[in-house]
Amino acid sequence: MLDIDEMSSKEIHELLHTVGYGHLGCIHEGKPYVIPMNYYLEADDIYLFTTIGMEPLHWRSVIVNGRALRVTEQADLDRVMHLVKERNPMLSPAINRTWIDSQGRSEAIAIYRVHETEISGRTTDGVSSKKP
Repeated sequence: MLDIDEMSSKEIHELLHTVGYGHLGCIHEGKPYVIPMNYYLEADDIYLFTTIGMEPLHWRSVIVNGRALRVTEQADLDRVMHLVKERNPMLSPAINRTWIDSQGRSEAIAIYRVHETEISGRTTDGVSSKKP
């Protein structure tokens, strides 16, 4: 049986700073869906990057709840895109490619800022910050 322990705030933020990618869970017309995302963490805000469009035995997971707002100001978009590309240079080909989908939309990149209102983390690594 897996021993699942709560992570400390420090452990949570260390994991978020280390990983740089995650999944955004949403509800659309009453049905949940999850979108893989790259992100950049800045203070209590998380900037999510994506194109529009089972767990292993040992894992660590952080859930961040907050309000997501789409970043629309060009200066903010440029700043966050610079940070995203700096964090993950392999995204450059996907970022630089432009396309038009079947509905005529040509904007393929979306950036959201999530201001954290609640954060929690769990781990099966066997080291609990709650244990003595």
